[in-house]
Amino acid sequence: MPKTPSHALSEAQTNAVAELLRIAPVVDRLGELFAAAGHELYLVGGSVRDALMGRLGHDLDFTTSARPDDVEALLQEFTRGIAGAAVWDIGKAFGTIGARVPAEEGEGSEAYWLIEVTTFRAEVYREDSRKPEVSYGDTIEGDLVRRDFTVNAMAIRLPERKFVDPHRGLRDLASGVLRTPGTPEQSFSDDPLRMMRAARFTSQLSTPETRFAPAPEVIAAMVDMAERIEIISAERVRDELSKLVLTENPRPGLNLLVETGLAARVIPELPALRLEVDEHHRHKDVYEHSMTVLEQSIALEKVRGAEPDLVGRLAALLHDIGKPATRKFVDGNRVTFHHHDVVGAKMVKKRLRALRFSGEEIKDIAQLVELHLRFHGYSDGMFDDSRGWTDSAVRRYVRDAGDQLERLHILTRADCTTRNQRKAARLRRAYDDLERRIESLAEQEELDAIRPDLNGDQIMELLGVGPGPVVGKAYKFLLDARLEHGPLGAERAGEMLQEWWAEQA
Repeated sequence: MPKTPSHALSEAQTNAVAELLRIAPVVDRLGELFAAAGHELYLVGGSVRDALMGRLGHDLDFTTSARPDDVEALLQEFTRGIAGAAVWDIGKAFGTIGARVPAEEGEGSEAYWLIEVTTFRAEVYREDSRKPEVSYGDTIEGDLVRRDFTVNAMAIRLPERKFVDPHRGLRDLASGVLRTPGTPEQSFSDDPLRMMRAARFTSQLSTPETRFAPAPEVIAAMVDMAERIEIISAERVRDELSKLVLTENPRPGLNLLVETGLAARVIPELPALRLEVDEHHRHKDVYEHSMTVLEQSIALEKVRGAEPDLVGRLAALLHDIGKPATRKFVDGNRVTFHHHDVVGAKMVKKRLRALRFSGEEIKDIAQLVELHLRFHGYSDGMFDDSRGWTDSAVRRYVRDAGDQLERLHILTRADCTTRNQRKAARLRRAYDDLERRIESLAEQEELDAIRPDLNGDQIMELLGVGPGPVVGKAYKFLLDARLEHGPLGAERAGEMLQEWWAEQA
């Protein structure tokens, strides 16, 4: 086993002291309350891990010897009379009671603390069950040994602030190793979702100084037990995948899912992107390209001032999943992927429905996948001496993107992964030009709210018809005219409508 640098341990301990001092008012009060009632209370799991890493947020996780009814009563007492405080029992069936408590001055920038207190417990899955069975334990040692990884199996007893680390989690944290408290086979049998959590933590916990990776025995168990992930509900798999994609650097975790065979069981379209590389190198590795697009999309989020965006990131990850199904070799030395955008959009809908993503998320991601090639017609027109896009084509681009336009900007820019610097610069200039034109047209025409120059009532009055299909066709004609020619004004639109109506007779 590689030695852990002493400076890494010292830094973690210094971080923990600073974070505990910051949260002391709330954790000390809570610890004293539970102790007075004869119960043990520990800050535990991710809260201790994050305190050691100097990144503790406003979510505080505790474990206790008290049973849920007693926990609820104690939290009600803890929050009584505090404006803005609340207690909820939504997780009571799993032994968890939650509370919100406003932060006091000096406790950091958080406006409030979100507290979860869970009774010492063990969760075990039966072979044919999708839901864990919950049983309560009596000791902190019994609770910690059933946790997923040693870095999450540390605790601090309150109010004494005694550090409890029976599985050397601090050393593993400093070394960047994901190891299970017991055998990985037992841990993953207890809850197979922990295999996906291993992938998420590989990305989430890594820093420029310390790269996290599962221990060899953990990876071996993930490979051997990958099929067991199929007993986990689609909703839990979806949530874990989403957390991974929303990390600062998802690539290592996604690679781990693919390499262990887990991805083949939860999102098989991802490993399918690993097309075999032919001897003549007629196409790039679509999987690696997709990972690079995802990374560039994340970088552009920051540049453009956006928050981490699940929809945009999933669109970047999955934008080319239609390529394996559409790949064809032409003339013996050229590869094509015609219509992979349309095929990919359909595949996205099917997979994300299976993973129980929301209808809105599915619609938005599929739309981005279907539109991700649209810009290339513009760039070709800009630089290949052919006619560039007309104003009407720019308007249609905006109309088709709708409220996904900013995400489409990010995806399209991120999709440039060529090593040819001249080509990359050309594409950037072309998209800069397109965005300028969109902005200019938007200022002139309020492009984000395009409507025909006449409404339904005006159409019926001019044509002398009542409500019905004719009005819809007339409305579409006027909308197309508006997109083609820009604002027409009511008089000119009326003339064009009359001409159109005469042609229908």
